Amino acid sequence: MKVLGIGDNVVDKYVHLRLMYPGGNALNFSVFAKKAGVDAAFIGVFGDDHEARHVEHTLRELDIDISRCRYHSGENGCARVTLEDGDRVFLGSNEGGVTRLHPLELSEEDKDYLGGFDLIHTGLYSHTGHLLPELEALSIPISFDFSDDFTDSQVEQFIKHADFAFFSCSHMTDEETQNYIRSKRIKEGQILVATRGGDRSIAYDGTKFYFQMPDSVEAVDTMGAGDSYITAFLLSFLEKGNIQAAMAEGSRLAAQSCLVEGSFGYGVHY
Repeated sequence: MKVLGIGDNVVDKYVHLRLMYPGGNALNFSVFAKKAGVDAAFIGVFGDDHEARHVEHTLRELDIDISRCRYHSGENGCARVTLEDGDRVFLGSNEGGVTRLHPLELSEEDKDYLGGFDLIHTGLYSHTGHLLPELEALSIPISFDFSDDFTDSQVEQFIKHADFAFFSCSHMTDEETQNYIRSKRIKEGQILVATRGGDRSIAYDGTKFYFQMPDSVEAVDTMGAGDSYITAFLLSFLEKGNIQAAMAEGSRLAAQSCLVEGSFGYGVHY
């Protein structure tokens, strides 16, 4: 199995600790997949600052293929965060930095390269929405994370290209979540999954709903928990084709992720 994260890479700067950790939804997917023993690659845009070099160095240390990444002068993606009782709280960001200012465009060589993967994951913060029709044309399963501040117009614009769609729905009740993901499924074979923090996650395949309670842990840091759930769900489903088993695996890895500082460690002072 070979999987690819395409889109956002950031450093999460923990202002109360003066530490920064690599992160970003697409990048985290690649890292968590690699840590699970899967051949993983990442395509994104790096700036030319200290933050970018730290992320790049970390990915090289983890042996993740970044050969198709781009480099531009400017700030790497950066977010400022703090922790409240182990729960990460975002304080602001530069909205992706060079990833937003220099959106990815795919060359024919890129498309040939992408043809070797079994799954592509991206998301709302990746600034890759314009690429979705091209990615879909490659006939490779696409996973898209809408995170927690999606709008209906964004969902309607992007979900038609996704085989797997993920939502963070802690702001919705159980019933509201079920109604929402059922109403947004528009493509045959499409699976929609909503995580809800400490409440049960919900998946819908067009026929039935599936439910999974989260594994209970004393969280050190919830940063990256949703991304680890997504990664574990996708890898399990690609291997076994079982939604319920994939949700259980997602909950297991998300709980483990909550015991790690940052998305996956590798913090340095800034």
